[in-house]
Amino acid sequence: MKKQFKSESKRLLDLMIHSIYTNKDIFLRELISNASDALDKLYYQSLTDKKIKVRKNTLKIELSLDKDKRSITISDNGCGMNKEELETNLGTIAKSGTLAFKEMMDKDPKDGVDIIGQFGVGFYSAFMVSKKIEVDSKKDDEDSYIWISDGVDGYTIKKSTKDTRGTSITLYLKDDTDDENYSNYLDEYKINELVKKYSDYISYPIKMECLTRKLKEGSKDEYEDVREVQTLNSMVPIWKKPAGEVTDDEYNSFYKDRYYDFNDPLKVITTSVEGMTSYKAILFIPSKVPYDFYNKDYEKGLALYSNGVMIMDKCKELVPDYFSFIKGVVDTEDLSLNISREMLQQTKTVEIIAKNIENKINKELLKMLKEDRETYNKFYEAFGTGLKFGVYNNFGMNKDKLKDLLMFYSAKNKKNITLSEYVKGMKKDQTEIYYASGNSVEAIDKLPQVEQVKDKDYDILYLTDYVDEFCLNTLMKYDEKSFKNVSDGKLDLESDKEKEKIKKENDEHKELLDFLKDNLDVCEVRFTNKLKKHPVCFTSRGEVSIEMEKVINAMPTDENIKSEKILEINKNHKIADKIKKLYKNDKDELLKYAKILYNEACLIEGLPVEDPVELSNLISEIMAK
Repeated sequence: MKKQFKSESKRLLDLMIHSIYTNKDIFLRELISNASDALDKLYYQSLTDKKIKVRKNTLKIELSLDKDKRSITISDNGCGMNKEELETNLGTIAKSGTLAFKEMMDKDPKDGVDIIGQFGVGFYSAFMVSKKIEVDSKKDDEDSYIWISDGVDGYTIKKSTKDTRGTSITLYLKDDTDDENYSNYLDEYKINELVKKYSDYISYPIKMECLTRKLKEGSKDEYEDVREVQTLNSMVPIWKKPAGEVTDDEYNSFYKDRYYDFNDPLKVITTSVEGMTSYKAILFIPSKVPYDFYNKDYEKGLALYSNGVMIMDKCKELVPDYFSFIKGVVDTEDLSLNISREMLQQTKTVEIIAKNIENKINKELLKMLKEDRETYNKFYEAFGTGLKFGVYNNFGMNKDKLKDLLMFYSAKNKKNITLSEYVKGMKKDQTEIYYASGNSVEAIDKLPQVEQVKDKDYDILYLTDYVDEFCLNTLMKYDEKSFKNVSDGKLDLESDKEKEKIKKENDEHKELLDFLKDNLDVCEVRFTNKLKKHPVCFTSRGEVSIEMEKVINAMPTDENIKSEKILEINKNHKIADKIKKLYKNDKDELLKYAKILYNEACLIEGLPVEDPVELSNLISEIMAK
């Protein structure tokens, strides 16, 4: 007689088939995990019940495909279920025999109890691909029974002829549609692929008869196709092996095979934590930037496993954005899941693991920086921008974690140095950390504004990445030393005597300077003694520097940001004498010179010239005189 699912179970089953599981491939993972649980239960029961005779090396999971019947069978020689357990575990969704067994074992814990499924709903994911499911099971010396359901009108349970302990689940696949090709699951290659992806580290062999090409017996070059039983899974995860037993070649092979990289990883990080939260992890730093790393579709995250069963291919919650280059796997016994392994529940366990992994990565990078600078330089060249963005992002929330990992090009040392190394190399009378921004080291080195700082024998950090200045502005200080842009209009390196002298110069020619300011797109024009060879330069005031203006305006937005520019003219250059004379004798001619000087300053800073034709004509006109 056909029995009905309980009303709440029927609604849950419908929800599960159509809503909870969005990736149909995971049905095989769930059924293999359940089979692994059944094998675990039998083995652990045999440790305390002498009547149960089991050798662990005989326990296995078997898969078979029947294209004619459009069926897949998953069999195990585990503990099996009697009629009552079939009724209880399969007739009522979310009633988990595994969970009950786990709770029982927790009362009297045994070493090594390691059960995957704890919610009893994974089995029903099989209805995503099946129009009918048969579960044929036998427990110990009891009668065998078969549970049959189409997932809609309930189920039936009746006696079967199965004569060996264990469970066989047969799925009869749905018919193909325009949207879904269920016949894919009858392909040996597809099944092999799913086992490798989701269940490769199940601790029991997963066997299936497969077609393989082999040399004919007695032949050296003639092949034939034969069918033979193969073990599809590797069974022992590399991260569960003692670190001392895994060679560098094994780590490299694992990384390249898993992440389709031709290059060895730059760094392998392994960690194993036991306590309130236990997990093992193996992490990789790629040697080169992945081709899609800066693509908006790039997905960060670590593969998340629960006792060797993959739960999620890329769990983004396990790594912060600034460590998004990290690849690897995390395997934990303490993972809390909701009713679907597809959907990670936000639990304290996940937060703790993520925090520990973040700290581990940070610690390993600092160690690499200190002990293997050459390797760190390679890492920083590839992924340093992400660290700087991590400082700037979220209003600097993570700046203290990352500041000691940052490096910038040093004008004195001709190489990248850390902020700590800059501070250690500061002159005794130096109170600030100086920096200059530009498109390249060569371009910055030619900036007029760096001359005065170099004359004081102060080092300058050259910022060539678009995020650099935003990063330093977010840091604000390092080791109580403030950052100072050499293009800041308030840069104060002159002696009191020099300051007084230049103030007098500007006061005497105030009308001239105001005239120039009123006719140019600047907030101030002034004479300066900070320039040596160059006739003119821009400095700025306010929070937005000239380099920031360039970066922000290069972004795909409608916003047009302008810095408050100050046009500084070298008081010792011949051009200063020229414009003083023109102000007295020919203001129209002075405006031509002013426009040229303004555009010269724009060109030096890499800013666009608004009217190149006008500039060209003005230069030609003056040259022709």
